[in-house]
Amino acid sequence: MPTTCTHLDQVRDVNPSAQGCEDCLKTGDAWVQLRECLVCGHVGCCDSSKNRHATKHFHATNHPIIQSFEPGETWRWCFIDQTYV
Repeated sequence: MPTTCTHLDQVRDVNPSAQGCEDCLKTGDAWVQLRECLVCGHVGCCDSSKNRHATKHFHATNHPIIQSFEPGETWRWCFIDQTYV
């Protein structure tokens, strides 16, 4: 049975916190790709990046849904339900 996301009610109209990974910019680190939290707008690096700041943001805040912050990509992922939305 396919998994469905039960957290879409938490998605907000957000503004990105930065034009790159907010945390990597502070430390001078590099990232591979970017993800934006759809609850608060935090921009973090993906799991292919060494720091995995988007996932760390989820673990710190429990904000469940991210969207790709890459040009031309619109997919969304729910961390809790482990599914695309």
